[in-house]
Amino acid sequence: MAQNLVEQTTEKVIEYIKRNNIQPGEKLPNEYTLSTDLDVGRSTFREAIRILISRNILEVRQGSGTYVSDKEGRSTDPFGLTMIRDKTKMISDFYDMRYVLEPEVAALAATNATDDQIYEIKLLAKKIEESFNDGNDDHVNLDIKFHSLIAKASNNMAYSYILPIINTSISLFNKNYDDEDAKKFTVKIHKEICQSIAAHNPVLAHDAMMVHMSNNRLAFKGLIEK
Repeated sequence: MAQNLVEQTTEKVIEYIKRNNIQPGEKLPNEYTLSTDLDVGRSTFREAIRILISRNILEVRQGSGTYVSDKEGRSTDPFGLTMIRDKTKMISDFYDMRYVLEPEVAALAATNATDDQIYEIKLLAKKIEESFNDGNDDHVNLDIKFHSLIAKASNNMAYSYILPIINTSISLFNKNYDDEDAKKFTVKIHKEICQSIAAHNPVLAHDAMMVHMSNNRLAFKGLIEK
């Protein structure tokens, strides 16, 4: 019975997030305020919060509070990569999948992206370029966000959920490389993708993303053959 009450409370919290349009990265009200608003006991509320954290729906930032997670309920290993022996084959297959999917996603983004989304996509491309110049590893997460935002801008819910998972999975097991020519190409092709989406030209966006994905596949195959 107690477990049912906790599950009911988790649903109440989720509904509260939806009803108040609390976005990923935004903070929830404090424990007292929210538990009172939902009319649940503090111990039950805390257990519900723990469950939602384990499901990657919420996250706790030490000394700050509880936030809606950027992972939006996605598992850290939804494809079970931890248990797959031939991870190189799996990652190679992911690259093949991206080659098929992402040009179509970019074309849809060029058709459907809002002005705000275009601004954010351009901003992320600029941050990736800056991370290359600074010589840090921020570009990995920034690149995931870049492609994830393009997927979101496509206005296709399936793409916006699938591609971030694929890209995150690749980043977990991909080999690192430090190729200056590859970095310069990435900066150049990102700009072309941004310009095509900003111009709302789906054909150019599709072609630019196809070139990008083709280059990524070749680069990965070159790494695993070394």
